[in-house]
Formats: sequence, structure tokens, C-alpha cells
Amino acid sequence: MFLTISTTGTEQTPATDLGFLLHKHPDKRHTRSVSHGTAHVLFPEATVERCSAALLLEVDPVALVRRGKGKGRGGAPDAALGQYVNDRPYAASSLLAVALSAVFSSAMRGVCAARPERVAQPLPLRVEVPALPARGGAELVRALFAPLGWAVTVTPVPLDVRFPEWGDSRYVGLVLEAADGTLTLGEALRHLYVLLPVLDDAKHYWVSPDEVDKLLRAGEGWLAGHPERDVITDRYLARRWSLTRDAKERLELVRLADADDSDVDDIDNAVDEGTDTEEQPVPLAVRRREAILAELADAGAGRVLDLGCGQGQLVQALLKDVRFSEIVGVDVSVRALTVASRRLKLDRLGERQAGRVQLMQGSLAYTDKRLKGYDAAVLSEVIEHLDEARLPALEYAVFGSARPRTVLVTTPNVEYNVRWESLPAGHVRHGDHRFEWTREEFAGWAHRVAERHGYDVRFVPVGDDDPEVGPPTQMAVFSQAAKVADAAEKDQVA
Repeated sequence: MFLTISTTGTEQTPATDLGFLLHKHPDKRHTRSVSHGTAHVLFPEATVERCSAALLLEVDPVALVRRGKGKGRGGAPDAALGQYVNDRPYAASSLLAVALSAVFSSAMRGVCAARPERVAQPLPLRVEVPALPARGGAELVRALFAPLGWAVTVTPVPLDVRFPEWGDSRYVGLVLEAADGTLTLGEALRHLYVLLPVLDDAKHYWVSPDEVDKLLRAGEGWLAGHPERDVITDRYLARRWSLTRDAKERLELVRLADADDSDVDDIDNAVDEGTDTEEQPVPLAVRRREAILAELADAGAGRVLDLGCGQGQLVQALLKDVRFSEIVGVDVSVRALTVASRRLKLDRLGERQAGRVQLMQGSLAYTDKRLKGYDAAVLSEVIEHLDEARLPALEYAVFGSARPRTVLVTTPNVEYNVRWESLPAGHVRHGDHRFEWTREEFAGWAHRVAERHGYDVRFVPVGDDDPEVGPPTQMAVFSQAAKVADAAEKDQVA
């Protein structure tokens, strides 16, 4: 199996920096043993203007069989001959993806001490894979790579050049180019690591639960919003239902975190430019946070959960108010939590301030004992990012398991959308919103949740309350019913 990665450069940014980024010296041949074979890295050319790195994977077909593996779609596991006569040693597949991860692990993580400034710089990259199984054909290849910023060239490989009437095989030659410099080397490697076995639709090893974490790590920043996300997830995880369900639920929530807290509707925060002396309206995102802080203060909450905290805007606002003694931001996305940590400057906070705030990774689709015992929880612009079929899982995790005394839920009021002049009729405010409710629909859901879990609920308008269509944001304030709260307090004392 064979793959090349090439780039071009100038005197100021030489192409040979590719060797530093890959942690491989261009003047040497590098060899490493990997599962079922040997990986070689060499540089066919290495000049200031152009540099190419080639990964050659030599596979031992006998080892594939002797280790009880290699029994994917390339061969018939119940036929002795079929185990040896198959395409696994010769065609790009999960074997090549594993080799990529093994020999270029630092590059995939974006680590380079010698050229740290180059790690985050997009490169004019060209990737070539001469023999790639593509179950789904050229159309699927383009559908997988094109949304990621690649210019895709796919050349079908004929079954036999001597007999063109036999048609094309399921193999293609693939060329990917990011000539406009939109991708970093680490991003390119992570794309290949995930999508090569996806196109092959077969893996040479048993797919275990830790594959979900591998997929989400490699897919961070691009997979959650990919139009073919479900196809990628199903194939990467070998269609193991329990694993694909877990991955899709986690990716569903990642989409939420990747949208800024002000996603909160790009429209919400749009302010018309006027003269310097014209008073500008307060953005809706700011008014929403102010309303949340006021309700938390009225509830006497000291220990607060921000569920689906995203990039930490609300956590930052809470931290500025000394009434809140403990603030916990929870999100499924490591990337979003990293951004939140930088926003909050956690590494520079004093000991007292640092002791008040914590960021945790977690999924709101599952119960989590770490979330129990808090005064209040906030779900600010979260529920509309989930399919309605997934809401009962979130509902139970928050109201049934964690059971804070107060829960605040905000969500857009779809009736108000007619007031946004820039929003086409029939469109939701943000591309990731799975639904937007009317005031009646939101109230119906909130009353059902309150009744099932022993809460009282009231509703607070956020933003200008239009007499015809209501406010732009609607907020439900859930408070544990008096009898339930008393019982919970006695349990804690006991």
C-alpha cells in the first residue's frame, strides 16, 4: 500500500519544513514495524520549492490470517483459500490508516517543537493514493472529501485494461489537493485516518468500544458538521449498532458546542450600523445572560451548573458575580472546553477564583453522578440542537437524575422569527437548530417535564416582548415543588 503527501514552498517558507512537521528527516529512510507489516517513510524529492513524503506499507498476508484477522470483506473467512487470496495486503484500507497513526502520530496531534509556528499554518497539500477500495464509487469519494476543503480527482481503475468491456473495478486512484491553503497537515492526516477505512468499508481488526473515542478525537472540528456524518460513523464503526448510537449521540451534542453561545443566533446579535451618536441596542445574547443571572440570584443559587456550556460565555459571566460560589461548565466537546479554558484564563486565575470554577466533559444524553447536589442548572440555547426524539434522555439526565433545585431553560421563540427582516420565511435562526417551538409548544413540553419530575414551572420573556408574537427568547424557570424540595432536604440531612 502506498500514499504520498506533497507540498510546495518558497525561500521564506521552504517545502522541506514538511520533514519537520512529520518528524522525519528528508535525507533518510525511516522504517517502523506496525501491526501485520512494516512501514517505510521516504522522501522522493526534498527541495525548497517542493517536498514529497511517501508512506509505503508492506503487509504480511500470512500474518493477517495467523492472527485471526484480515477477515473483512476482502476475503471469505470460511474458505481456507479465501483467507490468503484477497486484496488486504495490496489496497489502501484500515491497515494504511493504522500505519499513518503509528508513523505520523505527532503530526496528527499538531505537535512540532522545531517548527511550532508552522503547525497551525495551512499548507498547499497534495495527497495521492494510487489504489483505494471505494465502495460507493467516485461519487461517495467526492461526497466525503469535498466538504472538507479538498479538490478531489477520482480515477476509476478498470477490471482489466485488456478487456474494457468488463468495466471498472471497485478501486480508484485518488488525488486530493488543497491548493488554496485551507488545511493544515494535522487536519489532512486526520481526514485520511478516518476516511480511508470508511471508503473501504472494512477493518482488519475487531472494532471495540474505544473506537468511538478514536473517531471523535480524529474527527474533532470537522466530523460533527459533515453532511455524510452518519455514513462515516456507520462504516468506521463497522455498523456495530451500540457503538454507532453512542458516537452519533455524542456528535449531536458536539454540533451544539461548535456553535458559539451567541449562535444564539447570528440574527439575535445583529446590530444595524448607525452613526457614532446613535444608541446601539443590547445584543440578545447579552440580555439572555443578564436574565439568567437575575433568575439564579432570585433563586438564591450558589452552586450552578452550565450544561452545554460551549465556549464559556455564561461561565465567564457567573464567575464575575461573587454570589455564585461554585460554577461548573459541562460540555461534550473537548475543543469547546479548551476554548472556554482560554477565555476564562484558568491557568492565570488566583487560587480563590480558580477554586470557584471547573470545566468537565460530559454528555447530557446520559446520567452523571457528578451533576447531583447543585442548587441550579442552566440549559441556555441547548434543547433546540437535539432531535426531539433525544429530548427524553436529556430530560431524565437533568430533571430525573441530577435534580437541581432550580433549572433554567432558554430556547428561541419561532413566532418571533417574522420580525427578523434578514431571516427568510420558513427558516430557523441557526443551521444546526433541529426545531424551534412556539410559545404554546414550549409551554406544553415544560409543563409535562415539571409534572413528571416534581417541579413547578413559570415562564419569563427575554428580549422585547412583542404584543403579537411574544419575545425573541423564551425561558422556563423550573423550581422543585415544595413537598419534593422538603423531602430532598431531609434526605441530605440524613
